[in-house]
Amino acid sequence: MKKTEQQFKLFGDYKPAGDQGTAIASIVDGLDNNLRYQTLHGATGTGKTFTMANIIADRQKPTLVIAHNKTLAAQLAQEFRTFFPDNAVHYFVSYYDYYQPEAYVVASDTFIEKEATINKEIDMLRHASTQSLLTRKDVIIVASVSCIYGLGSPEQYKKVHMPISVGDKHNRSEFLKHLIEIQYKRTTADLEPGMFRVVGPVIEIMPVNEEIVFRIEVQAGHVQAVLVVDPVTRQIQEEVPTVFLFPAKHFVTAPEKLELAITKIENELEEQLAYFEKENKLLEAQRLERRTRQDLALLREIGFCQGVENYSRHLSGKQQGEAPDTLLSYFPKDEHGNPDFLCFIDESHMTLPQIGGMYNADRSRKQNLVDHGFRLPSARDNRPLQFEEFQDRVGQMVMVSATPSRFEAANQQNVAEQIIRPTGLVDPVIVVRPVIEKGKYPGQVFDFIAEAEKIIARDARVLATTLTKKMAEDLSEFLKDKDIKAVYLHSEVDTLDRIAIISDFRAGKYDVLVGVNLLREGLDMPEVELIGILDADKEGFLRSETALVQTIGRAARNENGRVILYADRITDSMKRAMDETQRRRDTQLAYNKKHGITPKTIAKNIKDITNEIESKHKKTVMAALSAEKSDFEKNPEKFVKKKQKEMELAVAELDFETAAVLRDEINYLQVQIEKSK
Repeated sequence: MKKTEQQFKLFGDYKPAGDQGTAIASIVDGLDNNLRYQTLHGATGTGKTFTMANIIADRQKPTLVIAHNKTLAAQLAQEFRTFFPDNAVHYFVSYYDYYQPEAYVVASDTFIEKEATINKEIDMLRHASTQSLLTRKDVIIVASVSCIYGLGSPEQYKKVHMPISVGDKHNRSEFLKHLIEIQYKRTTADLEPGMFRVVGPVIEIMPVNEEIVFRIEVQAGHVQAVLVVDPVTRQIQEEVPTVFLFPAKHFVTAPEKLELAITKIENELEEQLAYFEKENKLLEAQRLERRTRQDLALLREIGFCQGVENYSRHLSGKQQGEAPDTLLSYFPKDEHGNPDFLCFIDESHMTLPQIGGMYNADRSRKQNLVDHGFRLPSARDNRPLQFEEFQDRVGQMVMVSATPSRFEAANQQNVAEQIIRPTGLVDPVIVVRPVIEKGKYPGQVFDFIAEAEKIIARDARVLATTLTKKMAEDLSEFLKDKDIKAVYLHSEVDTLDRIAIISDFRAGKYDVLVGVNLLREGLDMPEVELIGILDADKEGFLRSETALVQTIGRAARNENGRVILYADRITDSMKRAMDETQRRRDTQLAYNKKHGITPKTIAKNIKDITNEIESKHKKTVMAALSAEKSDFEKNPEKFVKKKQKEMELAVAELDFETAAVLRDEINYLQVQIEKSK
């Protein structure tokens, strides 16, 4: 393949090992041959992210990586930032901390207003993603499934951006008007992203994608200087010739297009009102007219209204039924209008079904709102992409999973298998034992206890998976009664507590960790020698082939890894999972023998994010309590701003756990400030 000018530079001295090189070559060859669907079938712990990084470095194209949840997306973004420190690696997920969409419950005649809490830090990261895509080529976006939801036109977003350069003629009123048109808000208080303030001949603006201040100094009708200023210390970081200011919101429309959009909204309103009157739906007509007229007044006045996304079809100039613009619209296209970027679907067995299920759920809710006069019919076009639309917009796709599912099997044109671990570790030994007491086996719980005690005596760790949260809690308590240090983990345990529990488990505070399905994707605990899967023959989501293979993989980080399936019969899912594990194990053992490799348990530092959290938390609390010496007492507002800066830096590093702790500390300190007034 002819190489283009270098854009992505893979950092580090690591070279592909095991079968990584073969997998990389296979996928790259498939991309060269224009294969649309390929699968990277990689076992747990084989370095699939490193393989993806090598493919990106080879192809030199902007890249989208989609994961099925925010946490996994954050982990991937951190890894890619390590691999590509000199390139633009961004994180794009839903910016709602809380989201209750508009809905109408017919049975009780209840309208539920949209209620949402927007995370400003994540909103900044979303803007940073889209701005990078529009201004540079060396971009990797790691996104959740929210990337298929409507976002606003990239053409309009780019068209209305403001370049500000030293020497530009400056008409103050026109300049401020333009800032307001691109949804910046004027303030006389502290600046936040998307705000500006005017002090004499100086205009200070905080862009929406990062917490810095652009200080525009004007003299004699011209821009005299453009300075980048730290918003907390007020120190000048640099003086630049030009800055580019993008809109504060993704839904933005140029003034000339806004008038046309308003006309189209009015025409649709008249048509829908006529329909309701014809059908004698007078209440629905009244609802619709009142709400829409109010929105139109706001659009004329300030170019924005709550729920403006419901008018996105008119604002973007699209036709009825046409797919909305999404994050995918911001990625480049080739000269023929085809997608010109790489797309990886991580944990594709989970992510692809999510993508495929979004449209229908959204459509049902929107149709209900339209039928009862809460929204115009065009609101239905503010929607996630249909699966076929998604496929058209990503072009060539590489699906990455340890357990590919039905879509992969039906569509893949090439499978690159990656089952050799660079460490030489092999898939665990699997044994099946009865649930009910039988012969020499005393039943699943007592047999598990006997096996766990052997492992604990070697100072290693044990996992147990149950079918329900209640079973996890009960088993944990039963183990404690048997003097085994046990703890349970499930979705109702708070995020920070989950992280602390895993850290304590790895460090030896607990010997047995009992969970439900949280023990499948994403847990890396090399201290685990034994996994007991209770009730393995209860067919269902938690005991499917995919779930079993993922759970079994948790024992593949330890050279003594072993899994016990407790079952009174071998189900089809169990057989397939056992056969696949044995196939991988045979291949791995043969590779090790051929290359003289002796498997060795991964020695991974137990220090993780909780150490940082506890350290920062302790420092902050001590600072707040040491009143006679602290900066907090000397200047409370300045101290809080400093903590806010630390929180923003944590967000920029995708360290959301630390950011959450700092946010809580800031709230506490602000309460203390209010009490002292």
